Amino acid sequence: QVQLVESGGGLVQAGGSLRLSCAASGRTLSNYIVGWFRQAPGKERECVAVISGSGSITRYVESVKGRFTISRDNAKSTVALQMNSLKPEDTAVYYCAADRSFAVTMTESNYDYWGQGSQITVSS
Repeated sequence: QVQLVESGGGLVQAGGSLRLSCAASGRTLSNYIVGWFRQAPGKERECVAVISGSGSITRYVESVKGRFTISRDNAKSTVALQMNSLKPEDTAVYYCAADRSFAVTMTESNYDYWGQGSQITVSS
């Protein structure tokens, strides 16, 4: 079992930056692919970024490319999501999730463990 806890959410003006962190306990996070997902009110949850266990492979949804950066520190069992140039449409609850498989996928159903979520609100 892996327990995931997000931190770093909050309120920011459009154009600003925030950094989300996902901390893991229970097992070493290096064995897991980690994704960041978000769910806006009335919308389905979507994957915005994913990173392989080693950190060598990353993928992003088109809408955040060039603005968001996912990274990991396996020694600390943490994964971060640096979000720059935030837009009101980035407003959502953000979740980190861990996948035990070896496929770097953005498919929600592949992920086995989930954090509780962190609210990001971007004001215009």
